[in-house]
Amino acid sequence: MKLDDLTLGQIKEIQNFAGANESSGSSSIEVGKNYFIRTVTHYYTGKVKSVTSAEIVLSDAAWIACTGRFYDCLKSGDLSEVEPFVDDVIVGRAALIDATLWRHDLPRDQK
Repeated sequence: MKLDDLTLGQIKEIQNFAGANESSGSSSIEVGKNYFIRTVTHYYTGKVKSVTSAEIVLSDAAWIACTGRFYDCLKSGDLSEVEPFVDDVIVGRAALIDATLWRHDLPRDQK
């Protein structure tokens, strides 16, 4: 088979098979949901706006300087220290340690 003989449909099938049209990369993180994210250096809360193979974009994001007791913060939503961002935040997926759904209102006030 010669490359020049491929139809557009065949090229699209090959791209889909190879994952070339997959803009988000493989991820269990769901767009539109609120998350608590731990990276190698920081903690964040925010609503996932988009996911690519290299980045997660958060809206209504905050850097969480201190959670207090970790289980308690996840269960109650009470955080000890919060520094909200003004604009969206881009988090590199290479720095991601773990992420969990944030089942509370996103913190938007400095604390």
